[in-house]
Amino acid sequence: MAKFLVLHGPNLNLLGTREPEHYGADTLADIADRLKSQAADAGHQLDSFQSNAEHDLVDKIQSART
Repeated sequence: MAKFLVLHGPNLNLLGTREPEHYGADTLADIADRLKSQAADAGHQLDSFQSNAEHDLVDKIQSART
């Protein structure tokens, strides 16, 4: 089993609400749920994390190291 960490950066929390005609109607939660389900179906673990702050993304990477 592999473990994946998907990082979503600035403004992706606005997916589904910001210009849906351009970016689509799926929210970030919709996308994250789909990814997690696909990973689980393949026998893997997936965690996702979104932040608008670079330091939070770096902290998440560093805390995920094994």
